[in-house]
Amino acid sequence: MSVLDDLVQRVAQLPPEQQAAVYRDAADATADSLWVPNPGPQTDAYFSEAEILLYGGQAGGGKTHLELGWGINNADSGIIFRRERTRTDGLEKEGRRIIGERASFNGSDLEWAWPNGKTLKLGGMNGPDDWNGYAGRERDYMAFDEGGEFLEMQIASILAWLRAAPGKRCRAVIGSNPPRTSDGLWMLKWFAPWLDDKFHEPAKPGELRWAFHVTANDELTVHWVDGPGEYEVDGEQYTAKSFTFIPASLSDNPYRNDPGYRARLQSLPEPLRSQLLYGKFSAGMKDAANQCIPTDWVRAAQARWVDRPPAGVPMCAIGVDCTGGGKDNMVLAPRYDGWFARLKKIPAKMIPAENKGAHEAGLVLAERHHQATVVVDMGGGYGGPLYEHLHSNEIEAVSYKGAEKSTRRTADGKLGFTNKRSAAYWKVREALDPGQPGGSPMAIPPDPRLLAGLTAPTFEVTPHGIQVEPKEKYNAQGKLSGGVKFKLGFSPDEADAVVMSWYEGPRYATNAQDWIAARDNGGFGKAKRPQVISSGRQPLSARRR
Repeated sequence: MSVLDDLVQRVAQLPPEQQAAVYRDAADATADSLWVPNPGPQTDAYFSEAEILLYGGQAGGGKTHLELGWGINNADSGIIFRRERTRTDGLEKEGRRIIGERASFNGSDLEWAWPNGKTLKLGGMNGPDDWNGYAGRERDYMAFDEGGEFLEMQIASILAWLRAAPGKRCRAVIGSNPPRTSDGLWMLKWFAPWLDDKFHEPAKPGELRWAFHVTANDELTVHWVDGPGEYEVDGEQYTAKSFTFIPASLSDNPYRNDPGYRARLQSLPEPLRSQLLYGKFSAGMKDAANQCIPTDWVRAAQARWVDRPPAGVPMCAIGVDCTGGGKDNMVLAPRYDGWFARLKKIPAKMIPAENKGAHEAGLVLAERHHQATVVVDMGGGYGGPLYEHLHSNEIEAVSYKGAEKSTRRTADGKLGFTNKRSAAYWKVREALDPGQPGGSPMAIPPDPRLLAGLTAPTFEVTPHGIQVEPKEKYNAQGKLSGGVKFKLGFSPDEADAVVMSWYEGPRYATNAQDWIAARDNGGFGKAKRPQVISSGRQPLSARRR
């Protein structure tokens, strides 16, 4: 029961003359409001004290009107975003209907301006870095329409300008249905007490919880705390903000709850039907028709993962995605047959430029066991110093260049690949396939960025073989305009490290007998790593020599 429902019931128990007085007071209190929320969840959301509110779930629950209504009534300098600026026409139409002639509207800037200086703007952030165009101007109100379509770092970055003079309330409203692709997985992390059924202390709808965000090397973590105040992490002070989630349903909105609209939602295919009709954030996200690695396959591999390697299996390979500086981490992915250890991430600032190769080699050797093959990403030349240092010290290292041609073929032998990156990602797809004899041998750690990176690329079949979506695409002006990095808003370093680690090195299918022999002869620590056994093709280790 909502707060307003409770009040209505209590008012109904009053004598008629007192009821009339309450209604007069309510009318007087809203006389200056251009918009009044519907009874129920929309009213609860309107009056919620949360600094960051997620509102929605079902389609037709009144998300857009809440975003407009609060901004029109309460904000001095507000902005409402859609992912694409060209899709703000619905917001503009409803805003014009509510505001009328009380404020002037600038069609070029998509901004209402009131005579007293109050403003409300519509904006878009299509590209990962488009938030920069709105940075620098403080706003006391921000809303994100269809929040699940935004990238995490877009919202996290622009919220830095959610501030105002002392005494003026600031708030952010994220109106959204459940995210339909892995791009929106961040929402489940930001509102875990309400949306994650595995969260240790679940929260009730509308209940306030406090958290702060820590961003390091383009990766954001959420720290849930007991209450408001200052908290210290690694010597820095963070201020906790209040969060909440208020679900809304179609039945809560009398203006949209009609048989025709509900029938259209009921006719949708799953999982979209459950997401929009019932607001199920747990319903499966719809993969792109040509998605290279299905999301459910990756989730299953993460569900199989345990925090220890399989007994009797040595470390076979370490995929290393080297950093080019800036926000990128150096990522290490140690592999024990199909089991991957937790990824090791080293911030770029921790790697001295003057002896980059030697320092990186030390980091790799600290994680390397059983003479595992080191697979170094040479794309962009960032892995060159590490590869040369390992090679000069006679440590087995494989140079991985995703743009190079590949001679490998699909498991059925029918198709080749346009380049090594395509082959590597496709081989992970084949390894994750639950329909293969014995099921998938892969178990990967539950890392959200790894999940997003593995499931982001699409593919197409070309005359030259399978081509997986590239990491980056640039337009004629040299600006990032496509590819996986554009889609995610960050570089898929975790996924690349895992893919490389699987692409090279021995496997149980080829080395089981040698591993058993090494184990029986005193373990893998002293034994020389056995040669790859294969049939029908030249061994990988032999080809590298």
